[in-house]
Amino acid sequence: MSNPQQLRYSKEHEWLSVAEDGVSTVGITEFAANALGDVVYAQLPEVGDTVTAGESCGELESTKSVSDLYAPVTGEIVEANQDVVDDPSLVNSAPFEGGWLFKVRVTGEPDDLMSADEYTAFTAG
Repeated sequence: MSNPQQLRYSKEHEWLSVAEDGVSTVGITEFAANALGDVVYAQLPEVGDTVTAGESCGELESTKSVSDLYAPVTGEIVEANQDVVDDPSLVNSAPFEGGWLFKVRVTGEPDDLMSADEYTAFTAG
């Protein structure tokens, strides 16, 4: 399992891209996707919603369980990935590419986001 070096990671297993014009892309990691099993339903935050770092902002349902989706940063949702709503299996097949979940205009960022190497060590522990 390889975690892209350019991303940052939360302890809740979300990844976050470096902000471009203040907007970051968020998804769940391959580790989380594998732990969930086959994702069959995605409830994502809606455009215009405000999310708060560390708080639940949606759900992913798999054949095994329902898991809350947590915002890794605080900000306003500017886009939700309709492709994932239509085909939730993208979360499993391409968690770092087509399976991204939402884009957020970042207004606040916690201090505990991890680098790829830190996240790899965190999930190995």
